[in-house]
Amino acid sequence: QVQLVESGGGSVQAGGSLRLSCAASGYTSCTQDMSWYRQAPGKEREFVSRISKDGSTYYADSVKGRFTISQDNAKNTLYLQMSSLKPEGTAMYYCKTNPPWCDYWGQGTQVTVSS
Repeated sequence: QVQLVESGGGSVQAGGSLRLSCAASGYTSCTQDMSWYRQAPGKEREFVSRISKDGSTYYADSVKGRFTISQDNAKNTLYLQMSSLKPEGTAMYYCKTNPPWCDYWGQGTQVTVSS
């Protein structure tokens, strides 16, 4: 069993920054390869970023160069540093585990970017 709890969302003006956190508990073999997704109102959930077990990082083209994913294995916490935020970044942000044998999602944290 894995529990994921996101935090750090909020309201920010365009151009601002936020850092999201995802605190994980449970099987560490599940939490070494994780991703961030987001879902805007009326839209499908979309991939934002991933950090793999070997530390490789991947980003959606829409956030590349502005968002940075990282992980503190000692704290079992995943982060997403978001800079130069745009209004289209308004969404619920979710963290998830990636291994196919343990597919878990957090409850989400809301990010609202005003123009």
